[in-house]
Amino acid sequence: MKDEEFGKQFWQRADQFINLANEQSQASSSGEVSSSFLYAAARFNAFIAAATARNIDELKKNKEEAINYFSNLYREAFVENLEDWIANYDKHLSNNGTSGK
Repeated sequence: MKDEEFGKQFWQRADQFINLANEQSQASSSGEVSSSFLYAAARFNAFIAAATARNIDELKKNKEEAINYFSNLYREAFVENLEDWIANYDKHLSNNGTSGK
């Protein structure tokens, strides 16, 4: 996911989600917040898959395609961000010490 692929609003929304996760990490463990975050994304994306299907039969037919699509998107974003942390570990931690930005 390169900056050029997405508009400014994409990055603002992502930052808002990250800020909320960082805020919630002050009262709960990062692992608990991560689990809630992942669950919420899964629930919302399941809604997207269902809402874009014309009917239940189409949803059932496209189930594996939807699973693969969203799983691959997550994997790509996770790998890209993990590689960024590996390349910039000290820099990121010295910038703000929070979990996502």
